[in-house]
Amino acid sequence: MAVGLTLPEPASLFPVAGVELGVAMAGVRKANRRDLLLMRLGAESTVAGVFTRNRFCAAPVIIAKRNLAAGSGIRGLVINTGNANAGTGEDGLARATLVCEGVALSLGCAADQVLPFSTGVIMEPLPAERIVAGLAAAVADLRAHNWAVAAEAIMTTDTVPKAASRRARLAGGEVTVTGIAKGAGMIRPDMATMLSFIATDARVSRQALETLVRETADKSFNCISVDGDTSTNDAFVLVASGASGVVAQSGADLAALGAAIAEVAVLLAQAIVRDGEGATKFITIRVEGGRSVDECRRVAYAIAHSPLVKTAFFASDPNLGRILAAIGNAGIADLDVSRLQLYLDAVLVAANGGRHPDYMEDQGAAALAKPEFTVRAVLNRGQAAATVWTCDLSFDYVKINAEYRT
Repeated sequence: MAVGLTLPEPASLFPVAGVELGVAMAGVRKANRRDLLLMRLGAESTVAGVFTRNRFCAAPVIIAKRNLAAGSGIRGLVINTGNANAGTGEDGLARATLVCEGVALSLGCAADQVLPFSTGVIMEPLPAERIVAGLAAAVADLRAHNWAVAAEAIMTTDTVPKAASRRARLAGGEVTVTGIAKGAGMIRPDMATMLSFIATDARVSRQALETLVRETADKSFNCISVDGDTSTNDAFVLVASGASGVVAQSGADLAALGAAIAEVAVLLAQAIVRDGEGATKFITIRVEGGRSVDECRRVAYAIAHSPLVKTAFFASDPNLGRILAAIGNAGIADLDVSRLQLYLDAVLVAANGGRHPDYMEDQGAAALAKPEFTVRAVLNRGQAAATVWTCDLSFDYVKINAEYRT
């Protein structure tokens, strides 16, 4: 059950001029479910993306990166669920290429102007012929207002579609930002295990867009962890259609647009954690007083990735030793543990290398019993800080992943 997450209201998702979305049932893995999304982009669009750093990256990731680098101008995105087309070797590349060729024929563009994306079961042949056969229905469904249905079409083990919109005021006028994401398991940084597509109708140069996509990922999708496992298929793509005619060129305009994009991305990233497989708690981990942001993140991830900590969170058990042990295992050789302070919400639970003398265990239990709470560690060795969002690890996580292929 998703923690504090509800279905996105379709009316709250603003159409982005220059971007159309169409959905179809291609039967990639299961019949009678929306599993194919096609996005048609206007001729003025610029596109940038960041991808998984897993060395065993999927065939669509390889081709998407190659087509982006070709610089021919991206005109279409195609996303299928049910099959990841990962661990499939040369055959997987050939099947992904076949899908790109089918999309190119449907949209009247070249195959290297198409970015393919897949998510689902790894090491199974992609049924490319089913995807190509489903393209006609996806083309017929192309609409500017199809964001809510598109969010549903890219789900795998997600229980709730993930979508958000914002508007920003630039010097030349108002622009729109709308995005969708999927993800619930195999989630951790260096692109979490997810897919996300965010679009704006602002006109942005490719160079500026590439900077925006990297900065946005670092503020959002690279700040989440469900289970510490990375995926072969992660991708975050940012589209600027330019259809509004409003140019984001000045520093002030790019900052305003970047803030709106980051707000949408953070909402989507947090939604992925809230919908983590089997999750019952949404946890903010805040590390302060470090010598660098990287150092603070290492401590935060050490807490977020610990199965012992996460199972204690599930049980609402304030087992402080597990949290302290995780911090001590973060790889900071000169960490002075006697200076560290640990809080559960506003309650100071540990200081001077051990339990705070005023702390009562029922205070910690009360904090962890809430569906949302904050773990804050103050290192007292610098001015840097970092925040990571994670969830607990429950019985249902094991069940979902044990039965994933059945």
